[in-house]
Amino acid sequence: MTVRPAGLRVAWLIGGVAAVAVALVAGIAAGPITLPPGAVAAELLNLLPGVRLESGLNEREVAIITELRLPRVVLGLLVGALLAMAGAAYQGVFRNPLADPHLLGVAAGAGLGVTAVIAFRGGTGDVTANLPMGVPLAAFVGAVTAVALTWLLGAAGGRARTPATLILSGVAVSAFLAAGQTFLMQRHTESLREVYAWLLGRLATAGWHDVLVVLPYAMVTGLIVLVHRRELDVLTVGDEEATSLGLHPQRSRYLLVVAASLGTAAAVSVSGLIGFVGIIVPHTLRLLAGPSYRSILPLSVLYGGAFLALTDLVARTAASPAEIPIGVVTAFFGAPFFAVVLRRTRT
Repeated sequence: MTVRPAGLRVAWLIGGVAAVAVALVAGIAAGPITLPPGAVAAELLNLLPGVRLESGLNEREVAIITELRLPRVVLGLLVGALLAMAGAAYQGVFRNPLADPHLLGVAAGAGLGVTAVIAFRGGTGDVTANLPMGVPLAAFVGAVTAVALTWLLGAAGGRARTPATLILSGVAVSAFLAAGQTFLMQRHTESLREVYAWLLGRLATAGWHDVLVVLPYAMVTGLIVLVHRRELDVLTVGDEEATSLGLHPQRSRYLLVVAASLGTAAAVSVSGLIGFVGIIVPHTLRLLAGPSYRSILPLSVLYGGAFLALTDLVARTAASPAEIPIGVVTAFFGAPFFAVVLRRTRT
């Protein structure tokens, strides 16, 4: 009885690492110029210190890997990991399996912040160009404001916060923030094309600059959330029991919400609004790997990154040479999944 769960956890961890490796190689190999997966794997290993393998690729093909495709896939892994980890953290904090950065209004708040930056910059150039702090900071302020409004509105009138009230509050907050976003877009029509391209979600313009922008925020978010993942298990038993075990429930909630909002804001600032990752990945892991957040959160990082990187692969290749916005692809998978989860959840 004590050996089997440990074996399952190790198996899921190995599976997550394998999923990331497959997503990395497949994402780099596929494209207008198809590259052999074995050669791609060899070139990736060559990036490690002291490793030198013969891949058979010429200099042009190596440049395609290292300068074009690798940063895009790495960015997809980071963004997917952040969105899935944030979704799992929100679900634990709010004790709600439907909690998600988009459904709680967090993504809408971050979107309003980034839209304001784009609008007041005049909609010229890359949204993150020369603004390593400005865009993520604006997204973070909007995200934290949105989740605070959702949390307060969910208990308005003295009623208890239930999954239904939180989701409805998130919808209301999202609608309000979307109205503000529409107003900004109407007042700054020169930014419309850039804002719409960003709203649909994209990794197409990703370069190493975007990876470097999001990496510090990802590290901070990951450190805070993963270090406090045991506290999420304690919070599930209720505040009184958690306090008796020496935990400060409200302090833990605030810290985890701020960290998850920071991660969501960083992801949104470089990739746009990509929905449903925070529901699909953590909820699937909860059903298959168990309900403990000590397992769900680390696995969400691995499987969330792999999921979004593979989704981006579908977005790039399904209608080639055209490219489908990645937010459309995640919504295609996520909307039916959300409907199933909603039906199974008792509110």
